[in-house]
Amino acid sequence: MIALDVVCAALVLDGAVLLAQRPLGKERALEWEFPGGKIEPGETPQEALERELREELGIEVQVGPCFATVLHDYEDRRIHLRAYRATLRSGEPAPLECEAIAWIAPDELGRVVLSEADRLVREQLVVALALDPEGNTAAGPH
Repeated sequence: MIALDVVCAALVLDGAVLLAQRPLGKERALEWEFPGGKIEPGETPQEALERELREELGIEVQVGPCFATVLHDYEDRRIHLRAYRATLRSGEPAPLECEAIAWIAPDELGRVVLSEADRLVREQLVVALALDPEGNTAAGPH
């Protein structure tokens, strides 16, 4: 089984969270996820997240604290997913490498068809947002 280290962002703006829809032709096509991707050799998780959001959405972000870590097995791969709070620094998110994007209110996240691993992130994000809606807390799990 392939093992992958991946990162994703909980980008919150005006009380809504940014989600990206997986493109057609890829595994789990059209499922929604928190944007991010694979950590490349030599990258820190934070560097990978900055790169992925630049490539996939055309934005620059400031990566904040990690609030969730998830180990999840899909049929052909095991992923170790780290979820970080992120703040938009520049750019307007656009679906450059995904099917679509959407800003979703945290209380509506349960109605979105998320990929399995992202469902676990969602649960932890709801708790994190209840404790700190603006993402001002220090470190969480790494």
